[in-house]
Parts: sequence; C-alpha cells; structure tokens
Amino acid sequence: MFSLRGDAHKVYLQLKQSGVKQAKFLTEIKEIKDFYESIDSNTLTLIYYRMIKERNASGIIPLFVSSIPWLLFLFATQLEKFLFQDGSKLWAIFGFIYLLILIVSVLLHFREKAWAAFHLAIIEDILKVREKSPH
Repeated sequence: MFSLRGDAHKVYLQLKQSGVKQAKFLTEIKEIKDFYESIDSNTLTLIYYRMIKERNASGIIPLFVSSIPWLLFLFATQLEKFLFQDGSKLWAIFGFIYLLILIVSVLLHFREKAWAAFHLAIIEDILKVREKSPH
C-alpha cells in the first residue's frame, strides 16, 4: 500500500483494508493509555512535565545537524587536501557517510517529536477528563 499522502492517510487505508479489530497499533495505543490512566493525577502531571522536556530536548538533533557543516568549514582546507589527494575517492565515501548521518538524524528528530506529541496528547486528555469529573 503505497501512498504519498502521508502517514495519517496510510493509517486510514490500513484501517479500511484490514478493519479496526485487526489493527495492532490500536492495541499498543490502548495499552499506553491504560497505563497512564492507572497513574494518579499528581504523578501524571509530573510525567507530563517531563514529557514536555523530552519533546523540547529533541531540538538537539537539528542543532547537531546544523553545526557540523560549520565545523567542517573551519577545517575546509585541511579536509579538502585530505579528501582530494592524488585522485582519491575519499570525498565520495565522506559525502555518503555525512549524508547518511544527516538523513538518519533528521528522521530520528521528527520521529522523537511525533512520539512525544503522541504521549503528551494522551496525558493531556486523561488530565482534562479527570479535571471535569473528579473521582
């Protein structure tokens, strides 16, 4: 099932094709939600604050990705001499490894942000429901 419409549409297509009862990811979400519901509100609020910290700390990856080119720029002359010496193909290996690290870092960054948003949304919903109807 290939689609360029994004992950949300892929979820819709998967649910439509296999049915809601067969969707394993819904079971995982329910388990996470049930776990958070089993925690008292005060502790859940502390977990919420920690999740906010985690969501904001994932900004370290873009900082890493944007600072590496400046570091390489500082050593550009030495790096150029080393990579392009005597017709060497080291520049291709270096470029491939650098781009691979860049792509993996960006993917990890957005994946971490998505998981943090996921957990935060569940916790926020639980705390809102508890606010409206105290036990």
